[in-house]
Amino acid sequence: MAVPTFVDRVTLLVSAGRGGNGVASVHREKFKPLGGPDGGNGGPGGSVILRVDPDVTTLIDYHHNAKRKATHGGHGAGAHRNGAHGEDLVLPVPDGTVVTEDGAVLADLVGAGTEMVIAEGGRGGLGNAALASAKRKAPGFALLGEPGEERTIGLELKVVADIGLVGFPSAGKSSLIAAISRARPKIADYPFTTLVPNLGVVKAGDTTFTVADVPGLIEGASEGRGLGHDFLRHIERCAALLHVIDLATLEPGRNPVEDLEVMENELAKYGGLEDRPRLVALNKADLPDGADMAEIVRADVAERGWPVFTISALSHAGLKELTFAMAEIVTDARRERVVEVTERIVLRPRSTGGDDEFTITETGEGWRVRGTKPERWIRQTDFSNEEAVGFLADRLNRLGVETRLLQLGAKEGDPVLIGHPDNAVVFDFKPGLDAGASEMLGRRGEDQRLREDRPAAERRRAIDALMPYREESETRADVARRYDAGDFDPALLEDDE
Repeated sequence: MAVPTFVDRVTLLVSAGRGGNGVASVHREKFKPLGGPDGGNGGPGGSVILRVDPDVTTLIDYHHNAKRKATHGGHGAGAHRNGAHGEDLVLPVPDGTVVTEDGAVLADLVGAGTEMVIAEGGRGGLGNAALASAKRKAPGFALLGEPGEERTIGLELKVVADIGLVGFPSAGKSSLIAAISRARPKIADYPFTTLVPNLGVVKAGDTTFTVADVPGLIEGASEGRGLGHDFLRHIERCAALLHVIDLATLEPGRNPVEDLEVMENELAKYGGLEDRPRLVALNKADLPDGADMAEIVRADVAERGWPVFTISALSHAGLKELTFAMAEIVTDARRERVVEVTERIVLRPRSTGGDDEFTITETGEGWRVRGTKPERWIRQTDFSNEEAVGFLADRLNRLGVETRLLQLGAKEGDPVLIGHPDNAVVFDFKPGLDAGASEMLGRRGEDQRLREDRPAAERRRAIDALMPYREESETRADVARRYDAGDFDPALLEDDE
């Protein structure tokens, strides 16, 4: 199997690093057994960043390795020591890379140094020193680090060039780009020699510009014939198009005027290139009858109002006039072009709660709460620590979740589900669960408000007891659904007790 050397489309799975956990720690020294909380914060996870690098011209590296992952943040420690920051993963991409997700364009990366944070690292969890307050002087818990973003994106390269060469196979496009620049594409006497786009840098007077040569167009390319139509996106950014017409084709039924008509028809079917200025180069004038053929068709071609040049890529005849004409078009286009400032694009996760901070909807399973803040707080909570669960309840109460539930008609004991339906956390609604008014009493890590027997607590304990009996492919959410449906043998819970 041939190994590709030019790749202009890839699918890439990027994963940012998880944030480190905060730590619950108490300062201790001689004669000061309880010197106050000193748990440090977890470090943020590393982000995945796309950066335009002028030295990169293909996406082949991501074709061979389509999964990229940044490093995790370090966990906090006692004595106010914060965790290390995860290292960002910078992925170099060619100039002109279009980033997509689920068919939608996220960004068009043009200009050296342009950056895009495609997956943001998870936040580090706060240690108990950062959580201490006048009402909670010695928290017995810390927050967990958040997972980093993970997304599957598409990268599509659209070459950034000033002039695009289009023409039939073997019209001499590769020979032309080799004659006017230092590019050395493959040149041979058979069709479809060019299999990938070629770029050349041309200097005409004080103007330097780039020329892109794409595989040859043929009639029916828009229906999938040949190669050129698939690569036309590489000339979408060009300031002008140069039709390279073969004056000495040996194929029956072809002539320069009809070739031009066919190419324009295919460009029209592709779309988006109607406003580009055109030039026409009648190539191979050095061959027998080539110059005579140029004189015969020149008037017909010029009827379109485009500049026409008779050239020979082999003998270099007419190339100086052609390159200066191209330079003039490029200069005019650059004068009108708005200067693009290098930018750093940061993608933010889409809000799950719309414009509000959260939404509540009634479902057959209970009251479902969705929103960026509630779901983030769920991810940060250590549910094995009662005090951390009480702190979560306080945060939700201050956000107004309890008030909204009461307004919607929720009653005590109703199930409240927070998060995505596939992995939601379920609580029983109990109004007035707030510890903000006084210092919590009890042992560290405990919350007296949660000590009573409540249906949700019973349900959680039952699910914990049934986890060893789950199928290999089942998750905790699957076990919870089976428990709610009564699919487990009650004897399993009795044995556990």
